[in-house]
Amino acid sequence: MLKAVILIGGPQKGTRFRPLSLDTPKPLFPLAGRPLIAHHIEACVQLPELKEILIIGYYPQTQMEAFVGDMQALYSSSNINIRYLQEFTSLGTAGGMYHFRDQIRAGNPRAFFVLNGDVCADFPLQELYDFHTRRSSSALVTIMSTEATRQQSLHYGCLVFDRASGAVSHYVEKPSSYVSTFINCGVYVCSMDIFTQLAQIFHAHGLEYGCAGFSNGNGNGNGRDQGHIKWEQEVLTPLAGTNQLFAMPVPNWWSQLKTAGSAIYANRHYLGLYKRTHPERLANVGSKRGEGDGNLICTVLPDVYVHPSATVHHSAVLGPNVAIGPGVTIGPGVRIKESIVLEQAQIHDHTLILHSIVGRGSTIGAWARVEGTPSDPDPNKPFAKMENPPLFNNEGKLNPSITILGCFVQVPAEKILLNSIVLPHKELSRSFKNEIIL
Repeated sequence: MLKAVILIGGPQKGTRFRPLSLDTPKPLFPLAGRPLIAHHIEACVQLPELKEILIIGYYPQTQMEAFVGDMQALYSSSNINIRYLQEFTSLGTAGGMYHFRDQIRAGNPRAFFVLNGDVCADFPLQELYDFHTRRSSSALVTIMSTEATRQQSLHYGCLVFDRASGAVSHYVEKPSSYVSTFINCGVYVCSMDIFTQLAQIFHAHGLEYGCAGFSNGNGNGNGRDQGHIKWEQEVLTPLAGTNQLFAMPVPNWWSQLKTAGSAIYANRHYLGLYKRTHPERLANVGSKRGEGDGNLICTVLPDVYVHPSATVHHSAVLGPNVAIGPGVTIGPGVRIKESIVLEQAQIHDHTLILHSIVGRGSTIGAWARVEGTPSDPDPNKPFAKMENPPLFNNEGKLNPSITILGCFVQVPAEKILLNSIVLPHKELSRSFKNEIIL
């Protein structure tokens, strides 16, 4: 038996994803029509031996229970148990696993997967598990690894490993100088003996905090609990060079969802994966010649997802890389490209939307133009990953980015919104360029 753990953090994280995370927890943000971590769950349920998926985080139970119920119902025929376990306080990237160790070890699984909730990928979980089982019996953790550019590697966990055996000899989280172009993807297979390592770290914290005068074990003076454990720094780094940590490099697509701009990029790749895994989710491609042309919703350029409850006028043109959410209304002559339109949004006649995310319940008037700047990886650099620049440059000006409308924003007719971010519940009265509308 196998299990999977999905680590989703809490509401204090994901601040760079605002304003999209103000009304929807980041792990539930829809990409290609499905919540972010639903793609993780979908990859996990493909494993025949996997029997339970545990989602661990600091989000309130009320924010996650509807999603967990939907997932449990969706995969009821697979006989897989899906549960959300809420941390009592933020416990770091490994503290939650140790706190809920009894839940993970219940049923005596042979191993378990750990997936960071903010990664997007074509997850090769079976290959990763097979690779792990072929290592020596001392193997505790196998990391899924990919390659980045030399400069970008500094933003990730970097590892040096033997290409023949996969044994990791050196691991540094976000190094200050170049270590390796191979980076940690945030996807792991762990042997059950990893809890021995976590217990040693937990008890070491108790001794450390006790010696510092905090003998009750409830804090270290910085508001941090004894059970707060950093997976990368306190577990992976010490394991490197001990023949207990291994890495499997993969050529598969992989990205992190750190900023709202990276959502458009991830959306494109998940839509592309549907062509191989779930072609029935994609809208039929082609030019619609009239209302009577029944095979097509409208003119569609691949790849496009349209929720069955959305209403799309036959004269609209969608794609490439467009996801239309539930209850969305799209009027005549609308053109949407490289964008995500969230549930219950209304896009009126002849509106143009490019490189943008339209928030839940937002309304865009007729003949309006909503446009952002694409922030894709540099196609001329092999292994280039998404750049996640800060909102403002050194001169205090807004960096060009996709345009984002928060929930229930109203854009009047015949207005232009260019490279701007609009917070929720705003009613705009004029055009904006390179601004954050608070």
